[in-house]
Amino acid sequence: MHSPRPTPSLLDNLSIALAAAVLGLMAGFFWTYGFNVNRAMLQVDGATYATVQSLFNRHVRHAAFFTLFFGGAAFPLLALAVNRAHWRTPAFWMLVCATVVYALGVIVFTRQVNLPLNAYTESWSIVQPPADWAATREHWNAANMVRVWLAGLAFALALAALVLRASPPGAISATSRPGPPARLGR
Repeated sequence: MHSPRPTPSLLDNLSIALAAAVLGLMAGFFWTYGFNVNRAMLQVDGATYATVQSLFNRHVRHAAFFTLFFGGAAFPLLALAVNRAHWRTPAFWMLVCATVVYALGVIVFTRQVNLPLNAYTESWSIVQPPADWAATREHWNAANMVRVWLAGLAFALALAALVLRASPPGAISATSRPGPPARLGR
């Protein structure tokens, strides 16, 4: 016989909620850029693209952005540490998955793909962008869409962890089906 799982505390639940909130903010940031800014930037010439993209890259580098960007991995890691007593629960493992997806799919991917493209874009002459400026824009936009979907997936996984945590044991089951309706009388 195994011991019953400990009941999650308010702190346990709040830590997952905070992790989900940060992941949601970052998913929204990438979604907004991917589906709004990127689409608008498809309408501009090379000089305008170089100017705006460089300005955006320089102005996104501030404490609030870095807190949320790296917090997308740090807050879920903190929640996992707070919830370590619940490591056998599906909610815990959903949060593990969210953390891995965000850390590798957003932070590492950004470092390996988007940041080198940003550095290249910032090196351009605004008066005379390079011949490959449109191809670079397409490559950056495609790479950003990877971050859109992976940040969204990490957020969805964190939300799933909250739903699983909030559901009574046995309430969410792929095999549970309601029984036949009860008969009244004989």
